[in-house]
Amino acid sequence: MTDAALIEAAPTLGSGHPSEAVVARLAAQPGIQRVPSPKLTLFLRRGFLDSATCAAVIARIDAQRRPSTISDPNGDAAFRTSETCDLDSNDPVVAEVEAMITGFTGLDPVHGEPMQGQRYAVGQEFKGHTDYFEPAGVDYERYCGVAGNRTWTVMIYLNEPEAGGATRFKTIDKIVQPETGKLLAWNNRRPDGSLNPATIHQGMKVRSGVKYVITKWFRERPWGWA
Repeated sequence: MTDAALIEAAPTLGSGHPSEAVVARLAAQPGIQRVPSPKLTLFLRRGFLDSATCAAVIARIDAQRRPSTISDPNGDAAFRTSETCDLDSNDPVVAEVEAMITGFTGLDPVHGEPMQGQRYAVGQEFKGHTDYFEPAGVDYERYCGVAGNRTWTVMIYLNEPEAGGATRFKTIDKIVQPETGKLLAWNNRRPDGSLNPATIHQGMKVRSGVKYVITKWFRERPWGWA
């Protein structure tokens, strides 16, 4: 697996809020690129996972995929048309990828949600959305009553569809093209800790082929905390 050496001792940066320590850690990683924007904190890292690992995770997604869902339904049945897979953290391949993510970011794994895989076929998309839950939303207590809201998002492309499937960050007009093994990491908050609407992003329609990604979200409090 690429960069296995990045799996380090137990991370100590907690939930990622306050964010300064995580930002500093990511900025110091070899091969990292920070998108130059005062509106949001977004990092890119090419080749984070090798193609064999990506293929192994894709096989797991294909075996267990189900229709994707959203919180706070908005009446648009075509808002999110992908499929989702809840990946098993007891699977050695999944566990190693999760360890690489927490080692790379410094985020404490106890604050992490179970990793998810997403599959986008031709014509499927996820329209513009933020990863955090709206505090005024009808589903807020259901999704955030235990572990709190989301802090950081880490997403990794597992392949390159033949056409389409880019991720667009609308507020900064940044389009990221899928590339096997490429990692994106962003802070869902502003430096002061408030939720950042500039993180709105869109999984654009796949025009040819199939797109696979995995996503790992982190929360304010430990996952499963009570």
